[in-house]
Amino acid sequence: MRAFKSLALLIVAAGLPLAVGAALAQADGEKPYRIEIQAAMDKMMAGMMAPPSGDVDRDFVEMMRPHHQGAIEMAVTELKHGKNEQLKRIAQEIIVDQQQEIAAMNLAVGDPLPPSTAAPTQGDVKPEATMPGMSMPATQHDHTHHQEH
Repeated sequence: MRAFKSLALLIVAAGLPLAVGAALAQADGEKPYRIEIQAAMDKMMAGMMAPPSGDVDRDFVEMMRPHHQGAIEMAVTELKHGKNEQLKRIAQEIIVDQQQEIAAMNLAVGDPLPPSTAAPTQGDVKPEATMPGMSMPATQHDHTHHQEH
């Protein structure tokens, strides 16, 4: 019995470095994601610290713009590094929604609209892959209808 326990401990001890190595490799693979997310968070938090202007509405917009831009940058990071297709689709929606809300807030306080650019919805999407004036990449949808007989 003692020999069996020793053998079991030896097997576990031999496998432990492999498990630790796999965990460290996963952590290293996540490092670019963590760096980008932290940069987006730091930029957002700094931007939200605008000094009061005396105009509550303008102050609201001045704090919300970087908040929304931070959400956009975090969503782009998910698109670049994430694997879950459902979360990537949600990230695409966040980008579009937050861009629209920034534009609406700018209009509400009389600020100019931000320049029109293609939404960075995929890490490998080139600006020429988007439709002019649209925020999402051009896609074709199957519009076939099933008929019952």
